[in-house]
Amino acid sequence: MTEPNPKDPAAIPDAAKRPGRDGKSNATIYDIAKLAGVNPSTVSRALSKPGRVSAKTQKLIEDAAAELRYQVNPFARALPTGRTNTIGLIVADITNPTFFDIIRGAQATATLRDYTLVLAESAESGVTELTAARRMMATADGLILASPRMDDNDIRALAADKPVVVINREVDGVPCVIPDVGKGISEAVRSLAANGHRKLAFVAGPPQSWMSARRWEGVQAACEWSRVTPVRLESSRPTVDGGRQVARDVLASGATAVMTYNDLLAIGLMQELQAGGMAVPDRISIVGFDDIFGADFTTPPLTTVRSPLGECGTAATTRLLDLLAGEGGDAGTLRVETELVLRGSSGRVVRQG
Repeated sequence: MTEPNPKDPAAIPDAAKRPGRDGKSNATIYDIAKLAGVNPSTVSRALSKPGRVSAKTQKLIEDAAAELRYQVNPFARALPTGRTNTIGLIVADITNPTFFDIIRGAQATATLRDYTLVLAESAESGVTELTAARRMMATADGLILASPRMDDNDIRALAADKPVVVINREVDGVPCVIPDVGKGISEAVRSLAANGHRKLAFVAGPPQSWMSARRWEGVQAACEWSRVTPVRLESSRPTVDGGRQVARDVLASGATAVMTYNDLLAIGLMQELQAGGMAVPDRISIVGFDDIFGADFTTPPLTTVRSPLGECGTAATTRLLDLLAGEGGDAGTLRVETELVLRGSSGRVVRQG
């Protein structure tokens, strides 16, 4: 009896050729082995750790896998190893451009290390965030929390289960990456003071934001040094609309300069003040925070304190993947510097009358 040629497509079992629900093949490493004429263990080595088989065999297996439209199932891979090569990233608001560079930096770093990044958002809710984190932890190897809203104890509990790295917040016992706001805020306040401003309003972010509290502390310290009077104002939410809504409070404060928790608040505030006939920066100077994409699209372009958001995403992902690889067990905080970016929305006070 003649044995079927393993390289003949007709010899592939019907189950291997039958498409799944998504139209893709349900091929396994055994089907690839049969088509390539090698042992299944050789296929496993070639697909999981290229370089462990000869170049000729590697090419043979890759061609067979491509012909069968084979895709690695990360959950099947996880059965013997406990790893899915997947990490999770949860951001506070997926529509906020502040997180764009964080996501991009995390994605690029994960890809270089052969990991898949899965994204979720908390919608500024600690409860939603904790639920999403627990679900992610069931399948992901580790987790990055960007501007988390849950409390410290919940974050430490997650970190006790699997590796966790936090961005934009400091949590004892958990590796963190945060922008050091001191330098950027000091530069901004000194610039405003040099332009004749003596009263500065700070529009705060969400009450549960750790970073908003740090920025207000930085503003107070810098104002004391520069002999500028600071006043804190609350916002309804850290969005363009929230910036518009706080405009009346800004005018009532008597401040000639404003620094906001983020750029979105600054943009909304600028739009509302200009709609009311206030000239920026002649009547009031506005400084944002983060230097998001589009911060220089306003008229005038927005002066802002730049946070190295892409660097934060890259550094946090690197720390997480190093932990997963058994390297870099430091649970301390990595600080990256901020800097002032001067544009047209801030300038010298123009006295009226």
